[in-house]
Amino acid sequence: MLIRIRANSNLQTKMASMIPKVKLGSQGLVVSAQGLGCMGMTGSYGLPKPEPDMIKLIHHAINSGVTFLDTSDVYGPHTNEILVGKALKEGGLREKVQIATKFGIQWIDGKPDVCGDPAYVRSACEASLKRLDIDCIDLYYVHRIDIRVPIEVTMGELKKLVEEGKVKYIGLSEASASTIRRAHAVHPITAVQNEWSLWTRDLEDEIVPTCRELGIGIVPYSPIGRGFLAVGPKLAENLIEGDFRKSMPRFQNAEHNKTVFERVNSMAARKGCTAAQLALAWVHHQGNDVVPIPGTTKLENFDQNIGALSVKLTVEEMAELESFASSEIVKGERHANMRHTWINSETPPLSSWKGN
Repeated sequence: MLIRIRANSNLQTKMASMIPKVKLGSQGLVVSAQGLGCMGMTGSYGLPKPEPDMIKLIHHAINSGVTFLDTSDVYGPHTNEILVGKALKEGGLREKVQIATKFGIQWIDGKPDVCGDPAYVRSACEASLKRLDIDCIDLYYVHRIDIRVPIEVTMGELKKLVEEGKVKYIGLSEASASTIRRAHAVHPITAVQNEWSLWTRDLEDEIVPTCRELGIGIVPYSPIGRGFLAVGPKLAENLIEGDFRKSMPRFQNAEHNKTVFERVNSMAARKGCTAAQLALAWVHHQGNDVVPIPGTTKLENFDQNIGALSVKLTVEEMAELESFASSEIVKGERHANMRHTWINSETPPLSSWKGN
């Protein structure tokens, strides 16, 4: 059944009590069972949204029980962290939320450069703390893996930041199974954030089993296929300049991939929910150690995403959904530049490190 929530205090209080809290990883971090991806609020998918509207959305999310907020220093760049910091300060909400942010991607001469150098790790953390206007980051991710620097070196500096009280828990994003193991040997990894949705399942063979073996939580980003599984090819047709999805192979093959959306949408109609809710529910059903972070800039979409927590799927329905978006059916890579994904996240051995 489709759940719609009006933005009033009584209903929000009721919904907040309905959204469970879960342990993310085995190090002690507790978060809402669904998070909020904040990236799109300050661009990436086009122009930045009006700040007052986004602060209102963040407050609405927290009051609704979604307290796990995901940002990064590269979003904007920098403006997304500033926005999240302002929203928390205006509402006096710092103690109610778990803030996850990331470092490791710099824009140099208009191109992304990944850096895991220890000095950069520290300076990036201190800059994020200032922009967020907080004393400690709850979950600090290595956003992308620097293949020039042994992961042990990057993790060594992160471990120091934990010991100094500037970071509570450490995470990795778009990391391979071997990278995860090497990092975890230096300091426990609390969460791994990788893309995971009905049409992006490449992490299931090695990364998911590795995380579960080591007690690491899994945070899927883009769990609704960057919006395609919610809207279908119409989304690709209406992308504006500045929306980086225009460069993504799957969106460039939207006409071919429309069958995936149509099948998901048809099944959603049978179950009395939206296509977005159904796709998101599939991710939730992957396990209690999985906390997706769907992003949105619209209150109504946020409220629909909450409704996904109430959609129940049988084993047979899960299999049917998976058949809609098999690798043989979906056309195009999931990322415009696969070089910046876990497939290429291997780093040199620690013995090769000579320092700066």
